[in-house]
Amino acid sequence: MNQRFPWPDERLIKAAQDGDVTSLTTVVMESQPHVRRFAISLCASPQDAEDAAQEALIILYRKIGTLRATGALASWMFRIVRNECLRQVRLLVSRSDGASVEPEASAEDAVLHKLEAERIAAAVSALPRDQRQVLIMRDVQGLPGKTVADSLGLSKAAMKSRLHRARATLRHSLATTDQAPDQAPDQAVDQSVEGDSPP
Repeated sequence: MNQRFPWPDERLIKAAQDGDVTSLTTVVMESQPHVRRFAISLCASPQDAEDAAQEALIILYRKIGTLRATGALASWMFRIVRNECLRQVRLLVSRSDGASVEPEASAEDAVLHKLEAERIAAAVSALPRDQRQVLIMRDVQGLPGKTVADSLGLSKAAMKSRLHRARATLRHSLATTDQAPDQAPDQAVDQSVEGDSPP
């Protein structure tokens, strides 16, 4: 379906960059199916994908003049969609993890907490789509297992298996990046993804 729609050609993109409103509208319309496909493959849920696609198209409309090479439209849009999906994951992680930050935390603690949340958000964003969906729905949004299974069209056993794989992949990913020396990988995932307070 979407594969049949070509990206806008360079002449059209150049005209849009030069301020031609008709060309700009056409570039946005012709980019839309590709942007939506990117968003669906990267974001955790259809709603997040729709939000990310809309945000990316708005950025395209407002900032096409900043695009340096007309042939780089696809990679530029992919980065915008990826960053928007990552931002949404960061928001979910920081909301679910916010309870573990003491109200009197120092500025240094707040910065460290933000860096940890970003590290986890990046690792979650890198998960395969099926694993990312189930992990966010179950561990970040806190939805019941049956609700997650039903919304993804899975049996409860298949949902649990996918969630187990997602958690294992995430633990492995976080274990390979820098982490606090006194914290094991399992503790880092459990505390940061599920929002538990440190012992």
